Amino acid sequence: MRLILDAEQVTLGIANVAREVLARHPNPDELVLIGIRRGGVPLAARLAEALFTQSGKRVGVGSVDITLYRDDAATALPNPRIGPSQMPGSIDGKCVILVDDVLFTRRTIRAAFDALFDHGRPAKIELFVLVDRAGAQLPIQPDYRVCKCDDVSLDERVDVVQQAGSITALVQPKSAPSIPPPAP
Repeated sequence: MRLILDAEQVTLGIANVAREVLARHPNPDELVLIGIRRGGVPLAARLAEALFTQSGKRVGVGSVDITLYRDDAATALPNPRIGPSQMPGSIDGKCVILVDDVLFTRRTIRAAFDALFDHGRPAKIELFVLVDRAGAQLPIQPDYRVCKCDDVSLDERVDVVQQAGSITALVQPKSAPSIPPPAP
């Protein structure tokens, strides 16, 4: 196991991303944050708090479940656990910042685009990820990220762990016991 982001680095990284978001979007009223269930949801909430701290304005926060939009849903998910998607109002004409924990093959993001368009037509979609790791299968890049990690091999995985109010990211072998995501 190798720690790549400790709790302080995550907090500082999200604050830096919030500054970057506000530099690009001085009017937070045009923004909506949508966390991809499950790992992106707590990060979207953290980013919303950082945006509020820096701008004094609340940004709508929602979630999207991409389970049925996955390109491997029929073969990889014999008993899918589907959760609700929750939009904080209309996303039509808004800048949606899609939030996820780890960007790997990019297939999750492709599925999230499909799911988002079932809820409306945003003016723009941007992507924030905590960890951007090597292994892209689709030409999708994040607009915002806390950490780029190119030294993760294909026999390793990146886990983002939320416990006791803090978030950390670590690399461990694929064979290591899985860390369950936080309860929704």
